Amino acid sequence: MGSSVVIEISGDSDTESESGIATPDSDIDLEDDSKEDDAVDSPPPIESSPYQEGEKVLAFHNQRVYEAKVQRIGFQMNEWRYFIHYIGWNKSWDEWVGFDRLMKHTEENLQKEKEINEKQDMNKNVKNGRALQIKPKSSNGRSVAKGRKRKTGQKDKGTLLVEKRVNIHIPATLKKQLIDDCESTTHLGKLVKLPRSPNVEEILSKYHDYRLTKDGQIVGSVGEILNGLRSYFDKALPAMLLYKNERHQYEEMVSDNVTPSAIYGAEHLLRLFVKLPEILYYANIEETTLVELQQNLVNFLKYLQKNQSSFFHSAYRIGL
Repeated sequence: MGSSVVIEISGDSDTESESGIATPDSDIDLEDDSKEDDAVDSPPPIESSPYQEGEKVLAFHNQRVYEAKVQRIGFQMNEWRYFIHYIGWNKSWDEWVGFDRLMKHTEENLQKEKEINEKQDMNKNVKNGRALQIKPKSSNGRSVAKGRKRKTGQKDKGTLLVEKRVNIHIPATLKKQLIDDCESTTHLGKLVKLPRSPNVEEILSKYHDYRLTKDGQIVGSVGEILNGLRSYFDKALPAMLLYKNERHQYEEMVSDNVTPSAIYGAEHLLRLFVKLPEILYYANIEETTLVELQQNLVNFLKYLQKNQSSFFHSAYRIGL
């Protein structure tokens, strides 16, 4: 797999650099499929980043929350990325994380940190209690002595990232679509004309009919996945799929009795697939189900690519 490119942004320099970083926890396959993907647009101003260099934050890792410090800021695949250091931990644990993994260092969030970690400790104690009922033994029948206990959380810190890594390959033409969408919205100040036609609900319905015609029947999991995508989209759109200059439009168009999937279209639905690896990382999904889900998501992206000319339009208007 080709290496991902993170545009690091500094308040003192406008230099763009490709940094050698560890594989991101959201393992989206960014393998270069065409020369069109080699071009990287300039990032938005660093002032628009929700977090700044040197800021103390709270970071999610392995279902726990840790205090951390933002060391560097980057911009990758139309989203902010942050290179953080976990306070009190060895630098070997420093990593790039997405916006979703961070919280502001406030009294309210510190209370959330305490509650989340206490819950994880409680679950861990229950599991350890069950494990102690069967003591491991060596070949001679003697109990095996446990080794030196590591610092809390150190042993498991990287394991879940590997086990639950989700690889969603976004086709080259759709990657370019994302870049063009970012350029139009953040650099040219344009907004997608709403409501969109077809909207997300209609696109998912068209895919359902397409699979029914192609396969002769709809496997139950496909219907569940499409319903899940709609639900994820409606919840994720206001939280992580909008650029700053799109929020006013969202407040105007979406009301209590209207869902985002009935207003927005393919442009914003595609953004969801960039975020899905991080969203699924925290979902309680069995490994076999995750593999099946991953394949179905890739099939859906191929369908979007096949219908790109009819689902994606240059329907932008000048923003407010």
